[in-house]
Amino acid sequence: MLLDRFREAKAEEISLLTDMASRRELPRPWKGRRPDFLKAIAEPPDGQPVAVIAEFKQSSPSRGVIATGLKPEEVAEQYAAAGASCISVLTEEQFFGGRIGYLERMSRAGLPLLRKDFIFHQLQVMETASTPASALLLIVRLTPDARTLRVLREQAEAYGMHAVVEVFDAADLEIARDSGARIIQVNARDLDTLKTDRQACLDMAKFRREGEVWIAASAMSAGAHLREAAEAGFQAVLMGTALMDGGRPGEKLAAILEETI
Repeated sequence: MLLDRFREAKAEEISLLTDMASRRELPRPWKGRRPDFLKAIAEPPDGQPVAVIAEFKQSSPSRGVIATGLKPEEVAEQYAAAGASCISVLTEEQFFGGRIGYLERMSRAGLPLLRKDFIFHQLQVMETASTPASALLLIVRLTPDARTLRVLREQAEAYGMHAVVEVFDAADLEIARDSGARIIQVNARDLDTLKTDRQACLDMAKFRREGEVWIAASAMSAGAHLREAAEAGFQAVLMGTALMDGGRPGEKLAAILEETI
């Protein structure tokens, strides 16, 4: 399974964090302001069908290299100017070419930041807390135990961050709810085959409950897709490859939002 490869890729990082913790050298929690991620995605800006979480992603297992040579801080400013509500920042290095340092560099645009990585250990949450991230991603398939998910979510919240809990189907959703998740992200991409099924993602919204905020992720690449997500019951959409492909992410986002008017 590809998720097993992702987990294995984090082993060295967790070992390093464990060593740092034993020597009391873990970085201290971020003391600056964390913009409210939940508030930013709960309601779309005026004129938009959904809030957009625009992603900084330079490569991926499904596409290989998407865009290189773009400065994270410049992309963050472009996204803010184009109408993004939040920014998703890939920090995983081996498969996505990310860096945790991108979070601080992109925080200067003032939007809430989501750390998107393969997080399943408490030390990873502590590491995230040392950055300006407003939220982090937890994947049910990576941590299929509601109690563990709850511990990680509550730890994140204790540091002033939100936890986005990602699901793929109704079974995942049950675990997410058992963990107390309030922000549900439905991924249209099967992480084993890397194929996407946007309609299956949209169909999941029929299970949404009052008080939950839902994000549609993957396979969203046009204004019509944003409208369909809103009609299905999603409050937000995460867009990455569709924006980064071609090297002009701000222009791409502005054009897609223009299609929704």
